[in-house]
Amino acid sequence: MMREFAKKSLVEKTAHKISMMIADKAYAAGQKLPNEYELSRYLGVGRNTIREAVRSLVSRNILVIKQGAGTFVSKKMGIADDPLGFMFVENKDKVLLDLIEVRFILEPPIASLAAQNASLREIHCLGRTCQEMEDALAAGQDPTDKDIEFHTQIATCSNNLVVPRLVPVINTAIKAFTSIEGHKVVAMTLSHHREIYEAIRDHRSYDAQDAMMLHLAYNRNKIRKNIFDKT
Repeated sequence: MMREFAKKSLVEKTAHKISMMIADKAYAAGQKLPNEYELSRYLGVGRNTIREAVRSLVSRNILVIKQGAGTFVSKKMGIADDPLGFMFVENKDKVLLDLIEVRFILEPPIASLAAQNASLREIHCLGRTCQEMEDALAAGQDPTDKDIEFHTQIATCSNNLVVPRLVPVINTAIKAFTSIEGHKVVAMTLSHHREIYEAIRDHRSYDAQDAMMLHLAYNRNKIRKNIFDKT
């Protein structure tokens, strides 16, 4: 392990040290890092090296740079946007159906865990996102980002360290579904999201699981109908 580390370039070593600093100091998603000068002094390397290391971490979704504000820990926390390479699969219809099947495996138990383990703060955030999704639709805006945020927060509410790492699979499915079915169908699922939220809020784990199952069943039926109509 040490031998492999020694072979790395100074930029790679610095990027690794910044990653370890984030972990050791328990930086939260969205938290601001020290500036370039401070990192340079702390790690004992030049500012150009810091700059290149930060760029490397940005490309890996570990950091995000906000112009005029600084460098922050990414909310994606190192998770790739398309970790399973779905964009390169030609049969998009098959991918959609397979994704919804995987969601059936993952999301109902995750919703159940969320109902059991969510803190008051997490429940408040989930409820706010649910309301913001409803408000976006009422204003004629695209609710996809809020939809993704809602399901991501459910994963966080589970308080299971592995579950949030599965979120890219769920997010890919949501984006693909809304791109095909449009906002009108998302509006039809608002009641599903509200039922899921209320079950989690009230710590009704079985109801949260059932509500998620119904939500996914509706989505699967719409996907199947869309594919059938094209043939």
